[in-house]
Amino acid sequence: MEAVIRKWGNSPALRLPTSALKEAGYHLEQKVDLIVSRGRIIIQPLKKVEYDLDALVGGVTASNGHSEFGFGKPVGKEAL
Repeated sequence: MEAVIRKWGNSPALRLPTSALKEAGYHLEQKVDLIVSRGRIIIQPLKKVEYDLDALVGGVTASNGHSEFGFGKPVGKEAL
């Protein structure tokens, strides 16, 4: 499959045919990693980062926490 690198703003850009995206299993707005190796550019999907709530909460300490914060009185139909 042939494509042409063109200018998009101040950057070079490569338009990928939909058929190539589908065949590779990629989709629009998917985050990818670009790897440059031996004169080639490799596009591979980023690994999905999964967070563990217990681990995140466990990282909260007195030194990195904050006190309660108020935004003032309701100005519309906020549910309180």
